Amino acid sequence: MQEEIHIFWFRRDLRLEDNAGLFHALHAGKMVLPIFIFDKSILESLENKNDKRVHFIHQALEKINRTLVEYGSSLLTLFDTPLEAFKKLTEQYKIASVYTNHDYEPYALKRDQIIAEFLLEKGISFQSFKDQVIFEKNEVLKSDGSPYTIFTPYSKIWKQKYKSESPKKYDSEKQIKHYLKTKPFELLQLEDLGFKNSDLIIPSMQVTSDILEHYHEFRDIPGIEGTSHLGIHLRFGTISIRQLAETAIQKNEIFLNELIWREFFMSILYHYPKVVHESFKKKYEEIQWRNNEEEFKKWCEGKTGYPIVDAGMRQLNEIGWMHNRVRMITASFLCKHLLIDWRWGEQYFADKLIDYELAANNGNWQWAAGCGCDAAPYFRIFNPESQTKKFDPEFKYIRKWVKDFQTASYPMPIVEHSMARERVLRKFKEALNKK
Repeated sequence: MQEEIHIFWFRRDLRLEDNAGLFHALHAGKMVLPIFIFDKSILESLENKNDKRVHFIHQALEKINRTLVEYGSSLLTLFDTPLEAFKKLTEQYKIASVYTNHDYEPYALKRDQIIAEFLLEKGISFQSFKDQVIFEKNEVLKSDGSPYTIFTPYSKIWKQKYKSESPKKYDSEKQIKHYLKTKPFELLQLEDLGFKNSDLIIPSMQVTSDILEHYHEFRDIPGIEGTSHLGIHLRFGTISIRQLAETAIQKNEIFLNELIWREFFMSILYHYPKVVHESFKKKYEEIQWRNNEEEFKKWCEGKTGYPIVDAGMRQLNEIGWMHNRVRMITASFLCKHLLIDWRWGEQYFADKLIDYELAANNGNWQWAAGCGCDAAPYFRIFNPESQTKKFDPEFKYIRKWVKDFQTASYPMPIVEHSMARERVLRKFKEALNKK
């Protein structure tokens, strides 16, 4: 008679350590089969078959599987839609429960609802846990029960709540005896998924004390290594947010604030899912964007004639990452100087960033355009030249990424700053003053 098992479904939590859902699965009284589903509907929508994110996921799964094999178990990988994958799993195994961790994005919520309903029909429970954030959904709210839409009061309550509750870690890495004993499964390779190996260099998860201690001093200077590069690890859960928050609280409050901004934007996305396609501030839907396709193409390629903007875009195109300060400058330039809809830029970043996260990407683009929940005012317009003088005065960052800088082949500016500033102020005023 076939043994009844639990399944643990890895998604945005690609680690065996301090993993909430995995901990609960391993403590639930049956052997646990760990799985990962390469979602066909997502992968087939990716045009770039050299996508660095898929490569990152694959490397993380290889690491997990190596450890599981040492324990006499193995990770089962599938390439299918989640529903079809679970149909096959229920035919192959006698499953008591499926364990996983919450995902808050609109597609994921719909997917999980479909899977939970399918499993329920089969008499299988679907259990999901909080893991990728410290506080979620309705855990940080105003006294009247409504969500915060301004960061500062949200962060104040977040910190008070953290201090009083001290979120516990989960010793999931110690429960090795509860994994299902099995011969090693053959891990699906990138070629099996229709992807090529990329030249991805994965940033270390070990942030040096030096970077954290001086984070507030150096995080805005793109020419030096002053940021943590942990975005991709948080995106795919190769690092524990509980571990990182604890370190941030000990080392640097400005770094902690960045983690809280991430959760703030997740809260906004959860409570106001319309922001995926609409401006948080409704009035901004009245703006008449120019949406010049030729200028957009030059922005994408890093050929605007503004070196700090071009450096950022070329860095993004080459390595799938861009320095945080420069993300703000490039986003502001697209929306304010070129009067191109923030959604165009948001989608381009979504396609290119290895650390792309819907909530943060959307929130930060709306911030730059002035239409977000806690946005820079519309009349705040970054001057690329003054930003360069302040943050890259010796052109270290610019020279690294713009090889034709200060040569005859470097393009002339596609727009003049003063004219662009006056134009955007006029256009935004017209839209926002409409009755």
